[in-house]
Amino acid sequence: MTGLTTRGTTSRAISQARAWHALTALVAIGALVLQTVLVFQGSSVLVEENPPSLATRLIRLVAYFTIQSNLLIAVATVLLARDPGRDGTAFRSLRLAGIVGITVTGLVHFFLLRPLLDLEGASFVADKLLHMVVPALAVIGWFAFGPRPRVERRAIEVSLAWPIGWLVVILVAGAATDWFPYPFLDFDEKGWGSVIVVCVAITALFGALIALYRYADQRLKP
Repeated sequence: MTGLTTRGTTSRAISQARAWHALTALVAIGALVLQTVLVFQGSSVLVEENPPSLATRLIRLVAYFTIQSNLLIAVATVLLARDPGRDGTAFRSLRLAGIVGITVTGLVHFFLLRPLLDLEGASFVADKLLHMVVPALAVIGWFAFGPRPRVERRAIEVSLAWPIGWLVVILVAGAATDWFPYPFLDFDEKGWGSVIVVCVAITALFGALIALYRYADQRLKP
């Protein structure tokens, strides 16, 4: 009887995990598709009076950390919806980078970007899905369903290398094109001192979140 109960409980937990990951993937993919459609229509999250060419808009779309973190979450949760216990070196890096990245996306948007935005209609919906709904679903899903343990040294290295590399590319490209995905990285407007402080703060935030997720990964039940 105990064995049957245990199997039933395990089966139910797997079904719940699959459903949650599938929901997260669906919302993330839907939000990314909606934002891409808006870009094709000439819209952008940080509205410009004179939008550039479509090719430039698409390149800039992918440059947003928000888009990259949502993409990582979409891929990871699609894989987890198929197999909630998925593992592997590459997957561990993908999972940790995605969950830390989407957490940063939510926090930075709430504290730094939200006051700057005045969106409506579909742009408002896309913004809230990408910056609030997906982060909430992803973080809840990580704590509720794992899988655990999955945080290891290689995954930590990748999760730190990605945002640092992103910052370097954005700053170098910004110097060449005079375009920055986020106002707080515009050193022409804010000055190098301010931008360096922001970069250090973001890197420190990543480090703190990685430490938090690693601690939780070791302490919470698989």
